[in-house]
Amino acid sequence: MNKSRKLSLLLAVGLATRALFGSGLASSEVVVSVVDQQLAFVDRGKVITRYPISTSKFGIGDSTGSYRTPLGTLFVSAKFGDRLPAGAVIKNRVSTGETIQANTPGRDAIVSRVVWLRGMEDQNSGAHARCIYIHGTPEEGRIGKPASFGCIRMRSRDIIQLYDRLHIGMHVIITLRPLSELTPPEQPNLFARSD
Repeated sequence: MNKSRKLSLLLAVGLATRALFGSGLASSEVVVSVVDQQLAFVDRGKVITRYPISTSKFGIGDSTGSYRTPLGTLFVSAKFGDRLPAGAVIKNRVSTGETIQANTPGRDAIVSRVVWLRGMEDQNSGAHARCIYIHGTPEEGRIGKPASFGCIRMRSRDIIQLYDRLHIGMHVIITLRPLSELTPPEQPNLFARSD
């Protein structure tokens, strides 16, 4: 069985198990589609929300110095940036005290929040040492297309919202497959106003 099919099967089994048994720390996860340039937060078998993201402009992979985004199953190993304002610059996982606005010309910093990932497979075993993060970027105009140096970039408002939903140990699956093939359909909001 090829790796893509195996990943799809593992995800489907995991989502079905969570849908049946519900709660527990493993009941939520993040799925990142490189082809869609989107991230989905899935909880108890349901897609809660989707965000546009940006993966590496150099493609996929995990070799040192490649600046590529690794594929496969990783997990959240650490989080940095609690209560920092949107646009707060983070260097070496510490706030510098500077805050920059979205789309500030010539600025390509890590901002707002950092979620550090650690690989769980041979194909992504270097992710932690390579400092592969999910993080905010001031280059919000480039979100939705590959533009990063290996990390998963998000708009500040999106990473701040997602950050509070993530916990240490949560799985993050990065795949070349579209989200529509890997996640259950989103549930319509029956209480939404139609006027």
